[in-house]
Amino acid sequence: MSARVFVRVFVLVAALAAAGAAWAAGGTMKPWTGGATPPLSLRDVDGKEHRLADYKGKVVLLNFWATWCDPCREEMPAMQRLQDKLAGKLVVVAVNYGEGPPRIKDFLGKVPVRFRVLLDRDTSVATAWKVKVLPTTLVLDPQQKIRFVAVGDVGWDTQAVEEQMRSLFPPD
Repeated sequence: MSARVFVRVFVLVAALAAAGAAWAAGGTMKPWTGGATPPLSLRDVDGKEHRLADYKGKVVLLNFWATWCDPCREEMPAMQRLQDKLAGKLVVVAVNYGEGPPRIKDFLGKVPVRFRVLLDRDTSVATAWKVKVLPTTLVLDPQQKIRFVAVGDVGWDTQAVEEQMRSLFPPD
């Protein structure tokens, strides 16, 4: 193979890799087209049961994550800042994918967040919610209809995301 052909192939491969990385990183919320809202009933790390209905009337940011997922860990502080900024109208619920309480408690000791963390030990809830990649985040309106989905990490504390969340709030 000539040097010229090699350079072209290399540039093409690099461009495809960059495009794939950008796609995988997500970065934006897209309108949900995946159907009705599935049920959700899971326990937290202390064993207390939580249901989606507990959050009716609020915008819910439902995040599926795992401790071994770097982008999942990196976006958690931004989710906490968003919840703090929109307190009373938005709630973050983080659903851990397939891990046990000891690992999650250890992680939360290092990355302290105040939002609800639930356990999907057998990953059946993630399957019902059509989660195929971590992190995946779904945004539900106050009537609990899924409005947006983000696959990959998102800058949750950006002005653009805040405006999208506010657009779902009921009028004062």
